[in-house]
Amino acid sequence: MPKVQTPPANSGSVPGEVQPVAPGARQAEALPQLTLTPALPELERLDYRGNGFIEVAHGIVLLPSGEQGLARRRQVALDVASRALTARPELNEVDVSVYDRDSYGGFGGPLPLFTASVPRARLAEFQAYVQGQGTYDRAYEGGAPATTSPTVIARVREDALTFFGSSADRLRQRLTQSVSQSRGGERDGLLFRGPTDRRVAALTFDDAPHPLYEPLLLDLLRRADVRATLFVIGRNAVAYPYFVRDMVEQGHEVGNHTYHHVRLPGLSPAQVQAELAQANAAISAVTGQAVRYFRPPGGDYSSLTLQVARQEGLTTTFWTDDPGDFDNPGDAVIESRLVSHLRPGGIVLLHDNAPEAIDVLREFLRVARERGVTLTTVSQMVAPR
Repeated sequence: MPKVQTPPANSGSVPGEVQPVAPGARQAEALPQLTLTPALPELERLDYRGNGFIEVAHGIVLLPSGEQGLARRRQVALDVASRALTARPELNEVDVSVYDRDSYGGFGGPLPLFTASVPRARLAEFQAYVQGQGTYDRAYEGGAPATTSPTVIARVREDALTFFGSSADRLRQRLTQSVSQSRGGERDGLLFRGPTDRRVAALTFDDAPHPLYEPLLLDLLRRADVRATLFVIGRNAVAYPYFVRDMVEQGHEVGNHTYHHVRLPGLSPAQVQAELAQANAAISAVTGQAVRYFRPPGGDYSSLTLQVARQEGLTTTFWTDDPGDFDNPGDAVIESRLVSHLRPGGIVLLHDNAPEAIDVLREFLRVARERGVTLTTVSQMVAPR
């Protein structure tokens, strides 16, 4: 079980400002690139990847100022999607994210100006939408209010639970965690482990949704008839609402992973409240449902984190099994860790945008079935009989 840790002494920075590099992390293998001929000058990159059943591509488009009207955004997305589907017949779907060239800061930076998900079967429908004929439910047309992240975005994996507080606070937290881990289930707004009296464990994914990996992940879960809890970053729910709708329509549970994916300890009460409340609002606006579970990025939390989460109606949810998929140790290592820690009441932590999680998921789900452990959502795991 992960242990509550204290912050490093004399770190020289406010907790949450500087994100540590996970020890032993390796660089993920480069994604294959699809080249369009002739080239589209606005297209920054066009990645593609498969899951053993389907292939999905994601194009990043950078538009200069003066060329960012809605009609232009739609047209360039259509150009990328249609040409990619023509260039690579194996593709099942092309997702496009259109950004402002001057402010583009990667996936965790300022929101896209426009996004669209274009399955091959819906290309004609998307083309009609671009030409002004009707609507299209798998597009985001921009316009979300700009927000400022209160601190550095958490870009490393959840490594170990880290509780920030006074000596007395840490002592109380250790006691609370010990009791919770021993008995299992939700206690005082906290969930460290599920009940062990039945062969059920929770399957969870952080950092959702990602426009390249989300269709691959949801496809694997659908084929295995498995439901999971996906902890969604609020800004991602704004930019890719159709993937969040897909989650709910396919029976998955959507949790809160803050709005900007920031480390919360060290922030003011108002900042912590804004991160959780804005994420709740963004998710509920898409799903029409209240959010029940929350996971703090990095596993970093404090008494203030827990207090605000309770005020927002959230149960703070941790994990028992982190195989380190974001460290890229290799598929065999990830699979071995997952299988060796599989047990009733467990909470498995994976990431929807970690390539090795996609690679090993199919086999892990098969092993869980063989061992008679049902993988499901957090709420189903803790639900009374």
